[in-house]
Formats: sequence, structure tokens, C-alpha cells
Amino acid sequence: MTVSLGLDIGLAILVLSVAVWTIAVREAFASVVGFVVYGLLLALVWVRLWAIDIALTEAAIGSGVTGALLLGAASRTRHAKAEPEALTLIVRLAVAVFCALITAGLAAIVFLLPEPAPTLAPDAAANLSTVGVGNPITAVLLAYRAFDTFLEKVVLLFALIGVWSLAADRNWGGAPALWQSPDRNGPLTFLGQILPPVGVVVAIYMLWTGADHPGGAFQASAMLAAMWMLTMIAGLTHVPRISSTGLRFTLVVGAAAFLLAGLAGFYFAGAFLAYPPGYSKALIIAIEVVMTISVAGTLVLLVAGPPERGERP
Repeated sequence: MTVSLGLDIGLAILVLSVAVWTIAVREAFASVVGFVVYGLLLALVWVRLWAIDIALTEAAIGSGVTGALLLGAASRTRHAKAEPEALTLIVRLAVAVFCALITAGLAAIVFLLPEPAPTLAPDAAANLSTVGVGNPITAVLLAYRAFDTFLEKVVLLFALIGVWSLAADRNWGGAPALWQSPDRNGPLTFLGQILPPVGVVVAIYMLWTGADHPGGAFQASAMLAAMWMLTMIAGLTHVPRISSTGLRFTLVVGAAAFLLAGLAGFYFAGAFLAYPPGYSKALIIAIEVVMTISVAGTLVLLVAGPPERGERP
């Protein structure tokens, strides 16, 4: 057995063990921690498969931002008095059988794939020159299936609207009540002053290099969101009011720019979300820049939750 194979087997066992523990543990906080660890391990799995773009997205979005959302939900429901309804044995068995069938189906799909497995990767790589980018993942997300990517951005906005709708009427237009301001001389404040400049530079690099190398708008937006949340946790910046015109413009400008570029494609390239020859890369980068800012703001406000403080006069 080679060292590489042993590492893969050990990683697979660890992933399955953490997954089982995350499901079996009864405390919400412990389950969320297990989920975060599970996401980080999956990122390592994607690295082992040389899917660096997916690994970055899993670590940033799947584990980082989603983990923060779940931690916030667990914190808000920690003191809930309502006890969950106990599941009967029949329901438990039905869920177990259903999960086993799904697992068996996924295993069958993996093991019964023809050789070689069907793939569009050669076609995607062969047409990179027409798109103008060197990263096939970026070409897929912003050119080959750009409409799906546009809808993903719109779904994020609808998710945020759903979170805001949980606010009481008296708090509408106000700001979420995230965390108490820590000690201004403490280590968290120090980190909030030191890390954001570095994080912003890393986010800019991930955005720019994503056109030709692993990276892109989603990863960059997650980095920007993390830096903004850090400054708010440290008490260096305030959580914005949801009635702020500038904030709402920031949230919608990304999807609006994406839609505008798509409509312009009818005139300049003859199809929705088509790019005129010679301008594809420039337009893709421009869309990603605007989308990075919008998605970062959306992620921060999703984690912040609904407004709990009334709008300041």
C-alpha cells in the first residue's frame, strides 16, 4: 500500500466517522461543530481529487458561511422551551431505509458508470479560447451555464428577504443585534484591525486569478464577508440598518449587472448572456467584480439574521 492510498483511505474513514457522529449527536451546538469539521474534511477530499475550485468553495461557503449560519441558529434556539416531538420506531425505521436506499443508489451510480465515464470536460476545455478565460470552471459558471449562475445569485437575495421577513414589525428597517462589543483592548479587536487588510488583498487576488486559475467570485466574496463579520464581531463597525439605501443597492447591483449584461447579449451577440467576440474575458471579470461585492454583503446579512433593533431616528 502506497502512502497516497493510505492517506485516501484514512481520509475516507475520517469523513464517514465525522458524518455519523454529526447525525448521532443530540446537542445542536455539537452537531454544528461536527458539520463544520465535516465540510473542512470534504475540502481536503476535493483537494485530493485536484478540484481546487470546489475545495475552496466547500471550505468558504459549505463549511465557513453555512457553519456560521447554523451556529447562529443554534445560539438563537438554545433556550427554546419547546421539546421536539419524539419519533416513533416506525418513523425511525422508515428514515433509515430511505437513507440506505439513497446511499445504495449513489453507490450504484458510481460503480456502474461506463468506462470511460461520460464527460463534457473535453468540450469545455476545447472552447476556452472562444470564452477568453483559462479556467474551465469559470467558463462553465459565467459562459456555458451563466443563466444557472445568475439564478443562484437571485436565490441568495430571496433567501435574505426570507430572513428579514422573520423580524417583528416594530423592528423593520432596523439592524440585526449580532454581538456585544468586546473589550477594545482585547485580542479580538487586535485581529479585527490586522486581518481585514490582508483578507481584502487575498480576496482581490482570488477574484482576479479566478479567470485563469482556481478562485473566483464565490471564494472572494466569502473572504470579504469573513473580514466584514470580523470587524463587526470586534466592535469596530456597526451592523448596517436594512433600510439603508446604499446597503440595498449593494445587495441588488450584482444581480442587476448580471441581468443587464445578459440583455445586452441580445443586441451584441444575438443571445441572452452571450458575449461579443473579443470582449468575453473583460465582461466576465466585470460581472464577477460586481457580484463579489453583492454576494459578500448578502452572506454577511444572512449570518446577521433578521433586524432586532428598531430603526434609529
